[in-house]
Amino acid sequence: MKKIGDIFILTDCYCRYETDKAVFRELDLGCGKGGFTRELSSRYPERRILAADVMIGRLRRLEKRIRASGISNIELLRIDAWNLIGYTLPDESVDRIHILCPDPWPKAKHRQYRLLSSEFIGRMLRILKKNGTVHFATDDRCYFESVEKLFGCNSSYKREDSLISDIALIRSDFEKKWESKGAGVTHAAWRRVSGEKHHNR
Repeated sequence: MKKIGDIFILTDCYCRYETDKAVFRELDLGCGKGGFTRELSSRYPERRILAADVMIGRLRRLEKRIRASGISNIELLRIDAWNLIGYTLPDESVDRIHILCPDPWPKAKHRQYRLLSSEFIGRMLRILKKNGTVHFATDDRCYFESVEKLFGCNSSYKREDSLISDIALIRSDFEKKWESKGAGVTHAAWRRVSGEKHHNR
C-alpha cells in the first residue's frame, strides 16, 4: 500500500490493513475535518483511532493538525467506506464505529446514495468485535428514523445508547455547525449481539 506523509492510501489497493486486535480500536468513518477524531484520541490516548475518509484534502488538513498537536494514536486511511468495511479491515478488528452526520440525501430520488443500508449494516458485523458498537448521529429526523428501522430489522444488533455515554461531550465539526444554527443532532448506539461473524460472499 502507498503512503502520502502519514496517510495510508487504500483506494484501489486490494490488501488487508492489519491491526492489533488486542488494542481497543475505534473507527471514525467519514472523519471529515477530524474534530471528533482529535478530541477522541486526546481523551483516550491508550486507544487506536482509525480516521477514514475518501477526500484526500480533508485528510491532509487533519494530518497537519495531528502533527502540530503531537497526537500519536491516530491512523489516517484514505478509502471509501464500502471497501474498508467489506474487505480491507480484518474480521473482528474494531470495538466501535462512529458514523457521524453523513449526507442524508433527503430527496426520495437520491436515497439510494445513503451510506447506511441494510447491506452496509450487515457488513459492519464482520469487522466488529464481539459486543462491538455502532454509533450513529444525524441532524435529519427522517434519516434517523430510517436507520432505526434498518437496525431494528437486524437481530444481530441491540440498541444500547449507554454505550456512547463516555463520549457524550465530544462533538464532530458538523455537529458544532448545526448546533450553532440552533439545530439538534440525535445520537444512538447499537451493540453487536450475534456470535456469528458475517463474511463477504
